[in-house]
Amino acid sequence: MKLFVDTADLNEIREAASLGVISGVTTNPTLLAKNGSGDVKSTIQEICRLVPNGPVSMECVTETAEEMLAEGREFVKWADNVYVKVPFNVEGMKAVRAMTNEGIRTNVTLVFSTNQVLLAAAAGATFISSFVGRLDDIGFDGLQVIQEAVELIELHEFDSQILAASIRHPLHVTQAAAAGAHISTIPFKVIKQMYNHPLTDKGIAAFKADWEKLNGPVSV
Repeated sequence: MKLFVDTADLNEIREAASLGVISGVTTNPTLLAKNGSGDVKSTIQEICRLVPNGPVSMECVTETAEEMLAEGREFVKWADNVYVKVPFNVEGMKAVRAMTNEGIRTNVTLVFSTNQVLLAAAAGATFISSFVGRLDDIGFDGLQVIQEAVELIELHEFDSQILAASIRHPLHVTQAAAAGAHISTIPFKVIKQMYNHPLTDKGIAAFKADWEKLNGPVSV
């Protein structure tokens, strides 16, 4: 499973890229607004430079298929690795089909059911962002949808990839990987949490202390 970072904070993306485990970036209007940059184009272009070999999702904000297609055509001019993020609805799927026909790579977002996955895949979506945490919030099992979606994609040999989104904690990442998600997009704070375990810290400290008993302080 590939790991994307879900943020528009350039400092977070720089640090995430330096870890060597991130394969892409997802953004949305909320994350871009939180980042505080009024120049969205330059922000996306900088993100694309920081992660030059990975997909960077930029989301449409218009309502009709024609408007979203026009947005998508503009977004992909910004950098070679821009993927157009399209909300799931009737107009969005029309736009995805049109973009796919033009060779524009897409990320269908706000997907909450297996039927929506089927429709997005049939429209030709590159990525399908199935939300986990937001479904859990209302008493449904977001990971079950991920598992069903992966099975559906593989059974019917669609080209789409399932992207686990709305990740709230490290366990969600583990569960998404076990469910077969192709990608998980993760808030930067959760990526940092994935590195932490008290037994790892304890073991490192013990090995260092034992080495110093034998050989004195470690020097560089």
